[in-house]
Amino acid sequence: MTEKLSETEQREQLAPLFDAGWQMVQGRDAICKTFEFGSFIAAFGWMTRAALWAEKLNHHPEWSNVYNRVEVTLSTHDAGGLTGLDVKLAQKMDALK
Repeated sequence: MTEKLSETEQREQLAPLFDAGWQMVQGRDAICKTFEFGSFIAAFGWMTRAALWAEKLNHHPEWSNVYNRVEVTLSTHDAGGLTGLDVKLAQKMDALK
């Protein structure tokens, strides 16, 4: 099982993600971001690419898609909060955009 990030690790590892538009989810040890695209096809294509990485990492996001917008929430349920897997997947999602 992956270990939860300590407060110090969260401050260090999440700062670049916050700069990229990620936010803490109120009332949860989770991060979220809304990705916007030029069309439904572009959004769905991005989701497909992100899904391949999620499967490789064996770490699957909470997400929803409405037309050109994808809302993503990341947290490691088995660990009860944020872990390095969430950071890795968030970084990969940003790189795929």
